[in-house]
Amino acid sequence: MEIVEGIGIGVAVILAALLILFVRRALVTRSGGIIRLSVRVSTMLDGRGWSPGFGRFAGDELRWYRMFSFALRPKRVLSRKGLAVERRRLPEGQERLSMPADWVILRCTSHHAPVEIAMARSTVTGFLSWLEAAPPGAVSPRMASQDWPAA
Repeated sequence: MEIVEGIGIGVAVILAALLILFVRRALVTRSGGIIRLSVRVSTMLDGRGWSPGFGRFAGDELRWYRMFSFALRPKRVLSRKGLAVERRRLPEGQERLSMPADWVILRCTSHHAPVEIAMARSTVTGFLSWLEAAPPGAVSPRMASQDWPAA
């Protein structure tokens, strides 16, 4: 009988963990403004280090939450005031295996450190609109003068 009880407890723990993940996602996504977004968390190996998640626009911030995490707080917060897009590129090499084919990688600079984010090509337009919607002088002039290649 002890084995059956152990299996029952194990199943209950797994179901509770799944419930917590779904409740967390529902709490984070309840107010809309959500996009699928991957962030490069490690640059040690070329083309690797991407972590899937979703971004939520909240005023002047883009809050990034890891896809598989129990945390209610965002893992990374990007402020629109200190964010500028340096360049835009398509996934290369190993990156093509870790993200959908229609995604674009944006290399951005922020107050804290450079950051690479990947999102669907259709989402890039909305992201750039959000970035440009900041009050005058809040975004780097490099953003406005950047000549974007067709992706």
